[in-house]
Amino acid sequence: MLIGLVACVMIAPAQSPPRFKRVEPGLEPAVKWKWQVLPTEQKDWGRAMNEPAEKDSESAPQSAFSIAPGDYEVVRGDALVKISRKAGIRVDQLMRFNELTGDLILIGQILKIPNLEEVLAMAPPPVAKVVQEESLVAEKSSALPQINTLDDLIAEATLHQVLLDRENFTIGPIDGDRGTIYEKTLAIYQSVHEDLKSPEALREKAIAVAERPFASYRLKRSDFRFIEAPKELSPPAVPPRKSRKGSKPRKAAIAPLAPDPTYQELVAAEFSAYRTAWEFVAERFHCNETFLRNLNPKIKSPPPEGTEFKVPNVIPFEVENCFAGPLQPAADPDQAVTATIVGLSRLEIRRGDTLVAVMPVSRARPGLRGKGTWTILSAIPGPRLATRQEPRSAPVSNDSGVLPAAKQFLAAGPRNPLGICWIDLAKADSTTPLPYGLHGTSIPGRVKTCESIGGFRLANWDIARAVRLLPEGTPLQWK
Repeated sequence: MLIGLVACVMIAPAQSPPRFKRVEPGLEPAVKWKWQVLPTEQKDWGRAMNEPAEKDSESAPQSAFSIAPGDYEVVRGDALVKISRKAGIRVDQLMRFNELTGDLILIGQILKIPNLEEVLAMAPPPVAKVVQEESLVAEKSSALPQINTLDDLIAEATLHQVLLDRENFTIGPIDGDRGTIYEKTLAIYQSVHEDLKSPEALREKAIAVAERPFASYRLKRSDFRFIEAPKELSPPAVPPRKSRKGSKPRKAAIAPLAPDPTYQELVAAEFSAYRTAWEFVAERFHCNETFLRNLNPKIKSPPPEGTEFKVPNVIPFEVENCFAGPLQPAADPDQAVTATIVGLSRLEIRRGDTLVAVMPVSRARPGLRGKGTWTILSAIPGPRLATRQEPRSAPVSNDSGVLPAAKQFLAAGPRNPLGICWIDLAKADSTTPLPYGLHGTSIPGRVKTCESIGGFRLANWDIARAVRLLPEGTPLQWK
């Protein structure tokens, strides 16, 4: 396995001034140092628990979907629509995976439920809608509520964002807002699906694919392997206000988010876990943490085991299973995969001539950019970072006679600055890794504003999907 080295060699001169206003919390001194990317054994994935892990309650839902990948036996009352909804996939995907030509299924029939890799490997659905989905939409469209309130608008925007996310045209964290990234991504999606240009057609497609904007998730005991032990949070200081006759005293607001970590806390951690259960659930369901808190105003912090959250109805990012199966697919000469980074803002992946995925991407440092064509190499699951606190401009060897500082590490985990996966990159026709990789992030909501360590960042839920679409040797073009 190739090991990456995070350095400070500029690929091409920057054409615009730095846009970052600050550094990722805890890494203020660290962005100036040279860092080495190291692999981590998967057996170490997760935080050590003080008490032995117990089986989750049988009554608690184990996932947002009740049918797991593998063999499924049809029971009385089943229909393809119901089975696909419970499995978190589309009806047409279930039919194609089982080579079904109609919607007739029999009690006792064994259906194959595809896993994430198998869903991603399937070709995109044809433009023509599946008959079963059309009938489902027809039934539900007539019963759809009118959009009269702000909550209705948020639900409608969330439904569209869930559709895009399920179709691998992602916008970053889901937030229920029709922002610039959403509008651009939607336009790209509609350029691939010419039949979805009208609002009515788009809404019908969203209902056919996702059915509803929101789902629920119950926090399990095993989830806390990936969440830091709760710390006592202090409310922020509120400056005193001059009293006026008849005025009410100002109340101190409760801090909505966990305090930023220090560098000492980061290097002391044995596993880079989520700081709170809110972070864990927000990333699992691809959403902005503030948006998640607004959806669940009655949940107290810290949320205990068994807390039920209202969440966007996406296919969950399961951090506990993010390394299951082979990470990268084998190359298929009949359906060659190509990748493009456009404007240092989005990653586009094509299979043959078909655009199959669009994901936001951001550089980790100002001035970092690519040019021409690079090559996708191998992936490092669960990367950790090592440094001797040497300046990025310092030579690799030390000829001064002064011993270098002791090596320090940033442990693997979803809150490592490289996230859950690092993909080595090389210049075209080369197998020598560059200092810059394609990787996840610990700050999915702040990648546009915070400088960090690494190369080119995607949200963890996106890098987990991208790596399963990108065989070794895939050309990566810069536009």
